[in-house]
Amino acid sequence: MVIPHPNSVKVKDILKVIVLALLAIVLGITFSKGGIVSMIGLAALPFALGFVGLIIAKPRFGMWAMFVFCFFANGITRYIDGPFGLGVDIILLLTALGVLFRTKEDLESPGVKSPLMTVVFIWFAYTVFEIVNPEARSFEAWFYAVRGVSLYFVATVPLAFILLYREEDLDKFISIWFGISLFATFWGIKQMVIGVDAAEQLWLDLGAKSTHILFGKLRVFSFYSDAGQFGAAQAHTGVVAGVLAMGPCKTKRKKYFYIFTSLLSLYGMAISGTRGALFVAITGFAIYFLVSNNMKIIIPGLIAGVLAFGALKFTNIGQNNDQVRRMRTALDPNDASLMARLENQKKLKVYLASRPIGGGIGSAGSWGQRFSPGSFLATTPLDSWYVKIWAESGIIGLTVYLSMLLFLLGNRFIFLFKMKDTELKFKLGALYGGFFGVCFASYGNQIFGQFPTGSVIYLSLVFMFLGETFVKKASLKQEDEISNIS
Repeated sequence: MVIPHPNSVKVKDILKVIVLALLAIVLGITFSKGGIVSMIGLAALPFALGFVGLIIAKPRFGMWAMFVFCFFANGITRYIDGPFGLGVDIILLLTALGVLFRTKEDLESPGVKSPLMTVVFIWFAYTVFEIVNPEARSFEAWFYAVRGVSLYFVATVPLAFILLYREEDLDKFISIWFGISLFATFWGIKQMVIGVDAAEQLWLDLGAKSTHILFGKLRVFSFYSDAGQFGAAQAHTGVVAGVLAMGPCKTKRKKYFYIFTSLLSLYGMAISGTRGALFVAITGFAIYFLVSNNMKIIIPGLIAGVLAFGALKFTNIGQNNDQVRRMRTALDPNDASLMARLENQKKLKVYLASRPIGGGIGSAGSWGQRFSPGSFLATTPLDSWYVKIWAESGIIGLTVYLSMLLFLLGNRFIFLFKMKDTELKFKLGALYGGFFGVCFASYGNQIFGQFPTGSVIYLSLVFMFLGETFVKKASLKQEDEISNIS
């Protein structure tokens, strides 16, 4: 046996030994301090770094990653502790970094000069101004709450205009949205038929049971934040898929997919027991029939809508079904829940009369309970998204916010009403109907600013305001085809 001379040992061999020794020490300390969870986290670090690198290198991937993650961000917290809501912030930030490395030509998106950009930045500027609100008690509360109120909106819109400006991106957006929504409904059906799992049961036991088990029946919440958000999100999906099913499709398979998605999503809405979600469906379909400017769609659509409304309002059809019975109460003007909401709004009106810019972003609702417990706004139930905006940003902020929404709705209504009947019009009209339905139903629930509905709406608006670009490209493509034939 030949023993190597000590001087023949290479430096890189020594470095290998040192690195392995240091790695063993790090792993040992990590395990002793944090246990198996820390070890798993450390093992996942290379994958996390690879994910970060991929987003920065391909920011389009980052936008899709953000969109997918927003569906699961709330549900994950039932299984793993952690601020997973901040995951959306991180992905958006990394995507923005990736965009900064692109060339100037890549940043010349057709939608960057859109009026959507203008109104979104005006609203964001107002929420930044709220930092100096003398009524505000906590900057930390503003930091956390402003994300859902305006930050995600102002971050998503320009990035989407820059990265997702093709009609193929619109198709991909719809496919991802519908695919996850179907999975969410199946998960909800599992909760109803088989039962909730241990993590979901713990979530119910820690306080959610009071609002999610009524008269011994579970209000299905799937992997969303709560039953209210699940029901509204499924109603939103049901409207958009239903409209697409009415329009021309390239294949029968796609039409059947839209029909199946619409019916199953509306069923998910029903088993959530969320009464306000009914208005997403009713108003969403109704406004689409109006904007379609097509009597072949308007007349049968209105007839179907009137019959469905009449059955709920003036008959006892389906009264033995828990979901139907609960939805029927949404149409009762004397409902106890509605009376309680109106009474709370009277109290808020008195309190906010001397506070035209409100109590500060993050002063009400759950963030108010966390950062300013015991205060009037923290202890007064809000229920409505618009009441939340009113309480935190005052009558001035509510005016700015509603003006923004009315402008967006009016601008796109005019465009769609004049648009020729094509598959593209059905796509954009479907998104418009869903957007209108969410806006309308947000009076009854805090739908707009939560995952995943908020992100779905922001991207929907981007695609709607890219409508002119899509039409122009389709026209040019048609002209090229005609010239090639001739």
